Amino acid sequence: MDTWLRGLALGLGIAAPVGPIGVLCIRRTLADGRLVGLVSGLGAATADMLFGAVAAFGLTAVSAALTSQRVWFSLVGGVFLLYLGLRTAIRVPPPGTHGTHGTPHTAGSDVSAGHDWRLGGAYASTLGLTLTNPATILSFAAVFAGLGLVSGARGPGTAVALVAGVFCGSALWWLILSTGVGLLRRRVGRRALRGINIVSGAVLTAFGVAALLSLLL
Repeated sequence: MDTWLRGLALGLGIAAPVGPIGVLCIRRTLADGRLVGLVSGLGAATADMLFGAVAAFGLTAVSAALTSQRVWFSLVGGVFLLYLGLRTAIRVPPPGTHGTHGTPHTAGSDVSAGHDWRLGGAYASTLGLTLTNPATILSFAAVFAGLGLVSGARGPGTAVALVAGVFCGSALWWLILSTGVGLLRRRVGRRALRGINIVSGAVLTAFGVAALLSLLL
């Protein structure tokens, strides 16, 4: 339990800082509902769990193979962020979007009938985006080694508890974020959501540009 709690705290600490995934989760929660926002966060939580597993179980060959290709991962991640940023910025909210002066519409429900595909896309996009940063494995490895929490030092059971804690901590953050933002959703009208799309798109584009510039530096 002690190891799981440490993993939980670590997962929370990794997920909480605002980044491109946080921006996506907030915007999707406002535009499409809490469930879509939460599922978006769970994609990132799954990637954190996978990276944590590689570090916790001491899979050095996998870690070395992934980090050796970090230039290509950064390139793919940067281009994907540019795509998401531009797509978000030009997205026009549908008529009938909820707001303080709006009229309830099917868009007000978390996920309308026949749109289950949106959940899969939300999950896959954040999972793939988070996986384009394999350097996270090195961060996990450094923290785990500092705590003496690796499979070689404490046994595979410790590694399993640690990785499970990381996933739960990360998932807990996305649950808190999507729930909190979801409470504000009915106060966001169509015009405000259009502005949020533009700002979110600009932020995502900036993250993409930064990722591509890092390749030159």
